[in-house]
Amino acid sequence: MRKVIAAFNMTLDGVCDHTTGVADEELHQHYTKLIANAGVILYGRITYQLMQFWQTLLQNPSGEKSMDDFAVSIDKIQKVVFSNTLPNTGWESATLAKRSLDNEVLELKQQAGESILIGSRSLIIQLLNSNLIDELQICIHPVIEGKGLQLFDQITGRITLKLLQTKSLSSGATVFYYEPIRA
Repeated sequence: MRKVIAAFNMTLDGVCDHTTGVADEELHQHYTKLIANAGVILYGRITYQLMQFWQTLLQNPSGEKSMDDFAVSIDKIQKVVFSNTLPNTGWESATLAKRSLDNEVLELKQQAGESILIGSRSLIIQLLNSNLIDELQICIHPVIEGKGLQLFDQITGRITLKLLQTKSLSSGATVFYYEPIRA
């Protein structure tokens, strides 16, 4: 059975805005490796449209190896997008979801293949509330933003986690690997 991994960045105070972290070479390398070892990544519309930025680096590489490598890895991985408003994805390796989030994840879990990544806040919340996340990889950046969208503000009940490991980055960011403890 495939593992469902929620991977996300946030500040020390829980803000999950893509502009608040430290997007350096080491962070790009970390996520390039994560994506290269996964089979599919699920996005909501907003995050998906932000990720489309990486398509521009495929046509016009930045010259920064870590960014260009990330662009290649994000281009290659299969993407499933949950949207009620997008008519199409505009990306060859992306498709629009045809089922509900829970049903899509349950079906993907039954298929052979590598891990299923969840890369959007809204999807992480829904899947945590449905008890369908197998692992959380939360990269906490050494920033207190003070305002903004909170990652876990819509959780409907207490979720206890077991720390599996940590990974410290030279920027001061730390990736915490957690497994939800199921009763």
